[in-house]
Order: sequence, then C-alpha cells, then structure tokens
Amino acid sequence: QVQLVESGGGLVQPGGSLRLSCAASGSIFSINTMGWYRRAPGKQRELVAVITTGGITNYADSVKGRFTISRDNAKNTVYLQMNSLKPEDTAVYYCNADIRTSRDYRNYWGQGTQVTVSS
Repeated sequence: QVQLVESGGGLVQPGGSLRLSCAASGSIFSINTMGWYRRAPGKQRELVAVITTGGITNYADSVKGRFTISRDNAKNTVYLQMNSLKPEDTAVYYCNADIRTSRDYRNYWGQGTQVTVSS
C-alpha cells in the first residue's frame, strides 16, 4: 500500500513563507515525476509545480519566481518552498507522484494540506 503524506500547511500573512513536504511510503520500487497541485475555493484543481527524477522542473506562471520545488530521492520526499505568498495562493495543496510498485505503475495523490494566506 502506497501513501503520500503531506505536511507543512497552515495560516500565513501575505508576503510570508511556508514549506510543504510530501513523503511517499510503502512498497515502492521507484518514483518518477512528483508534483504539487492546488484547488482554491470554487475553482478546479491546477498544477503548481512538478519535478522529474533528474531534477527538471516546471511551474505554473502564477508561482514562477516565488515557489521552488525540490525532492530528496533517497527519502522519497518532495518539497515546495513557497515565498512571497499572496491571498490568491490560498488553497488545498495536493502532492502527486508516479510510482512503480511490485504490482503496477500508476499515479498517486496525497490527502491535501490547507494553505491560507490572510492578514
């Protein structure tokens, strides 16, 4: 059984910073692309940032220059450093990963962590 567990969300003032973490656990053979998505109230889930095993990254235009995605392959963990946060960054943030186990190769989602940017 594979699980993705996020942590690090919370309430922060505009201009502040947060760091999200997502650890994958279970009978994992390998992990390919990992990423972060978010769903704001009343909106569809959207891509925030993704990172390949080799470290190639891609960001949504709205977060470029403010957010940084990174990963520790030895720990099966992906991070999202969020700086200069804005109220419009308020959303539930979801971790996502393509994972190979002994049974299959498929996409997994975490349960989500709330990020609220408000004064």
